[in-house]
Amino acid sequence: MTNLFSVFDPCTGMLSLNWVSTSIFMTILPLKFWLVPNKINVLNSLMTNHLVKEMNMLLPYKGSNLIMMSLFMFILINNLMGLLPYVFTSSSHLVYSMSMAVPMWLALMMYGWLNKNNSMFSHLVPIGTPPMLMPFMVLIETISNIMRPGSLSVRLTANMIAGHLLMSLMGNNTSTYILMISTMVLYIALMLFELAVALIQSYVFMTLTTLYSSEI
Repeated sequence: MTNLFSVFDPCTGMLSLNWVSTSIFMTILPLKFWLVPNKINVLNSLMTNHLVKEMNMLLPYKGSNLIMMSLFMFILINNLMGLLPYVFTSSSHLVYSMSMAVPMWLALMMYGWLNKNNSMFSHLVPIGTPPMLMPFMVLIETISNIMRPGSLSVRLTANMIAGHLLMSLMGNNTSTYILMISTMVLYIALMLFELAVALIQSYVFMTLTTLYSSEI
């Protein structure tokens, strides 16, 4: 059996074009506007309206939900496209998630420390902390704040890798048992589970980023 992690190899046999798959959806997305309102449009509108209402309760500035929705849709579409056969899974690479988490975190930190110093300092010491523990709390809160982009990135990457490894294992072992109904049912159930994981991880990434921005 070949290396299981070869499915995450970003290089093809001729050219390194696998990363181009992250922009394939930009050529497919306009097709939904040929028939309005179609099912994709209705589903997208319902999901977007629900998420915008939820973010309006967390974000201090109402215009900030546009970038959060764009972040959610970009991650979700790439997660779903990674489930298609012979499509490169960009969200299973740490560089993909870090390229979104680190700039967002840096932008929030720069805005907070340059414009709201008192608010940023107040988050370093929780209310009711004894004076003796204040230096330790500042150190702990600083470390946890620095680790936020890493935790966001690793969470998304690890969940996508785990699901694709399970699908790769089952794909390698079902070739000789393709007629077994139980194996096919299990594979379909795993595919549905991965669809849910793709949606949930996109939602978690967006929600945590929204919560981090609401603290400023």
